[in-house]
Amino acid sequence: MAAKKKAAKTKAKAKTKAVAKSAAAKKKAVAKKTAAKKKAPVSKATPAKAAGRKVEGKAKQKKKVKTERQPAPPSTSSHAGPVPGIAPYVEKRGEEYMNEEQTEHFRQILLAWKRELMEEVDRTVHHMQDEAANFPDPNDRATQESEFGLELRTRDRERKLIKKINSTIDRLDAHDYGWCDSCGIEIGIRRLEARPTANLCIDCKTLEEIKEKQMA
Repeated sequence: MAAKKKAAKTKAKAKTKAVAKSAAAKKKAVAKKTAAKKKAPVSKATPAKAAGRKVEGKAKQKKKVKTERQPAPPSTSSHAGPVPGIAPYVEKRGEEYMNEEQTEHFRQILLAWKRELMEEVDRTVHHMQDEAANFPDPNDRATQESEFGLELRTRDRERKLIKKINSTIDRLDAHDYGWCDSCGIEIGIRRLEARPTANLCIDCKTLEEIKEKQMA
């Protein structure tokens, strides 16, 4: 009986040793796999590829900047003043202020501006004659009268402007054009091109506007 007990004990010990060995072997295998994954080299791009990517990135950035900073389309008018189609006067070095060339330049501007306003007046008259009708609906009649009233007020302002243009042309003929009525200095070519009927320099006009605001 004692011999059988000893044999059973030795078998149990052998089994436990075998189980322990197999568990240790499994742990070692798992540890080797994890170590191999950690030591695996990370794929890096070659210097040539990296440089190519940088160049592509810079090119994309340049394209974005170009699209964002597109210049505004040039204006069709070659004149910054009220009359389009007349090129700005190019001053020559040492030339006299309000000489014959400058006087003729502003005369063309004033005459073209006056002609354009007169055409607008004729167009308004024909439009009112063609569109005039007795609408049965009071709302339609009121709408038509309001439109005609607005056009007539606009034409009245233009009529006053035509009168001012005529007086400016008279000043050109009298060689008084281009000088400030208040202080007597030069008004300037650029200001006259922006407002051909101006009779005050920018400083005197500013003071006049300030006085008008204070009096209002």
